[in-house]
Amino acid sequence: MLAEELAARINTSYSELIRFEETRGFADYAFLNVAGDPAANLMQRSPLSAYPVDSGIPGLIGYFQVDTRGTLSTPLLPAPGAEATRFGIPLEELDQRQALTARIQQILSQNRLVHGGKGGLAERLSASGAGAGWDSKEQDEARHKEPAPHAGTEYPEDRDMAAETLAASPREQEVVGQVAFDRLNKSASAEQKKQKASSTLGRVEDLKLDQRYQLESSEAAPRTVMRKDQDPAAKRGARKEQSALPEQAMSSREKAGAAQAPARFRITTFESEIDPFEVSLLDSGHFVLFRKVWRDGQRYIQGLLIEQQPFLAGIIEPAFRDTALSRMSDLAVAYQGELFAAFSGQASRDYLARAAALSGALLYQARLSAPLGDLELFFSIKRLPAGPGAAVLTWLAAVLTIVLCGGFLLIYRLGAGQIELASKQQDFVSAVSHELKTPLTSIRMYGEMLREGWASEEKKKTYYDYIHDESERLSRLITNVLQLARMTRNELQVDLKPRTVAELIDGVRSKISSTVERAGFGLRLGCDDAARRAEIRVDVDYFSQIIINLVDNALKFARRAETKSIDIGCRLQSDDTLLFTVRDYGPGVAKDQMKKIFRLFYRPENELTRETIGTGIGLALVHQLALAMNGKVDVINREPGAEFRVAFPVVEAAQTVRR
Repeated sequence: MLAEELAARINTSYSELIRFEETRGFADYAFLNVAGDPAANLMQRSPLSAYPVDSGIPGLIGYFQVDTRGTLSTPLLPAPGAEATRFGIPLEELDQRQALTARIQQILSQNRLVHGGKGGLAERLSASGAGAGWDSKEQDEARHKEPAPHAGTEYPEDRDMAAETLAASPREQEVVGQVAFDRLNKSASAEQKKQKASSTLGRVEDLKLDQRYQLESSEAAPRTVMRKDQDPAAKRGARKEQSALPEQAMSSREKAGAAQAPARFRITTFESEIDPFEVSLLDSGHFVLFRKVWRDGQRYIQGLLIEQQPFLAGIIEPAFRDTALSRMSDLAVAYQGELFAAFSGQASRDYLARAAALSGALLYQARLSAPLGDLELFFSIKRLPAGPGAAVLTWLAAVLTIVLCGGFLLIYRLGAGQIELASKQQDFVSAVSHELKTPLTSIRMYGEMLREGWASEEKKKTYYDYIHDESERLSRLITNVLQLARMTRNELQVDLKPRTVAELIDGVRSKISSTVERAGFGLRLGCDDAARRAEIRVDVDYFSQIIINLVDNALKFARRAETKSIDIGCRLQSDDTLLFTVRDYGPGVAKDQMKKIFRLFYRPENELTRETIGTGIGLALVHQLALAMNGKVDVINREPGAEFRVAFPVVEAAQTVRR
C-alpha cells in the first residue's frame, strides 16, 4: 500500500535524525571539548558550536542546556568571562551568536521554561519559597532580569509546580529550575489541548472523511507505522557514557570580571546517565526536543529548539511529492489531535487553509514512533490509484483507439471514394449517352435530307461538312473510351520512337485545323527552329490524342471568349525538356480546381446545369498518356485564358545522361 509505505519512510527519516542526535555526548553541548587523551590538555570546539547552526533537522533554531538552577547556556558561546576572539570568533559573528542565544532564551522564557521571561519561573518559585539551591546573588539577578507578571495574573500550573517543589525532598528540590520540562509531556485534558492556539487548520474531529477505504475501520485509534518489535525507538532507554570537560566550560559560577581564560584547563572526567529524547509542542508553536542527563547527582536538560512548519514540511512534503500518491490524495499532519499542516497533490491546492478543505475518503491513518508518537498522518483520497499495469493498459487502449479510428476513417474514405466514383461513373454514362446521341441524331437528320433530295445544291456541302465533323467527334469520343478501358485494365501499350518536333506539329496541324476553323476560332502555331529540330521519344498516336484533347477542351470552354484563338507553341527549356503549350482566351481555371481537372470523370460543372459538352475523361487521358511517355502535364492561368503545358525529355539529353 502506497500510503503505508510512505508513512514508514517518513517515520524512518525522523527516527534517523533523532537517533543521530541521541548519539551526541553530554560534552557536545559545551563550547569546548577535550580532544584525545585528557592528560594532553588539548581543547577543541564542540561540533554544536558551529555558526550558522549546522544540522540535518529542518527548522532547527539552536541547541541549549539548562542546569539544575534553570540557568540557560548554549554551545554557541564560550564560558562567561572568556574572550571570544581567543577562539577565533570575529566580533561581528559574536554579535550574531549572542542574538541567536537571546532568541533561544526569549522563546524558552516565553514558554516559562527558563528564567528571563515575563512572569518567569525563577521569580514565581522564589515568591513561593521554592527557591532552594539559589544563592542571594542569583535570586537578585533573576529578579532584575525578569519583570514582574501583570497584576492579577495567575498561573495554575506554576502554583502546582511550587506546591510540588515545596513538598519535594532536598535532592528533588535541586531541579526546581527544570520543573517546567518535567510537566511538558504530562497528559492534558482535551479542553486544555483545544485552548492551544498553535494551529489554524482545526482539529482532527473537524475532518469529515469517509471511512470506506480503511483497512481496519473498527479501530478508533490510528495504527502505528511499525510494530514495537520492529521499531528501533521502542528499544530506546537510558545509557551511560564517560565524558571529560574542562573545568571552565562546566563551571557556572565563573566570575564575570575574569579577563581571560587560564592558559591550561583542569580536565574533569565523569560518568553521565543520558535519557532518551522527548518531544513537546510549546505554547508558542515551537517544537522542543530535549533529554535529561544526570552527572554527579545533578540533572541537566539538553535539547533543541525547532520551528514547527519547517520541521513538518522539510521531511514530509518532499517525501509526499516524490510519490505517485501525491497526484491523487491529500496529506494532513496532526499533533495531539491538532491539525498543523496539510499538503495537497494538486498544484492549485498546495496550501489548505482549513480542515474542511480535506475532502474525500480516509485512505490511511498512522502515528509515528516515539518520541514523535503524538504526530499523526492522515491520507485522504478522491480517486483510487491506477494498478501496476495501468500504464500498459492505457497505452494499449490508446493504440487500439488510434487503430480503430484509423480503420474507421480508412473505411469511411474508401466508402466515400466508392460512392463518389459510382456517382462519377453515372455522370460519365449520362455524358457519353448525350455525346453519342446528339451527333448521331444530327448525322441521321442531315443524311435523310440528302437522301430525299430536300437540300439545295449550295447547302449540300454544308451538310456534308457537318456530317464529317460530327463523325470525327464521335471517332474521338470512341477512341477516348477505348483508351479509358485499356487504362482501367492496365493494357495501355506505348510504342515510343524518336520523332522530330516539326514532324509532330505538322501531323497535329492537319488533324485539328479544320475542326478549329469550323468552330470559328483561329489557330496559331509557333515553334522556333531549335525546338523544331529537337527529337523526343513519343508514341505518335498518343501524342496526337493529347494535343487534340487539349484543343478540344479549349474550344469548349472558350467558345464565348472575346478573342477566339487557339495558340499552340513549343520551346526548349534549360532543363533539356521540350515544352508544348496549348492556350485559349477563355475564363481560365479556378485555383481550387487546377489539380482536380486531371482526375478521371471530374467536371467543374454540375451535370444537370452544365453548359459545355464533354465526358470528363479527356484531361484525365492527357495526364495518363503523358506519364506513359515520361512526360508531365500542368496548367497555369494567363490574362486572359488558361495555358496547358506538356513537357517531354529531349532525346539528345537522355543519351548524354546515359553516356
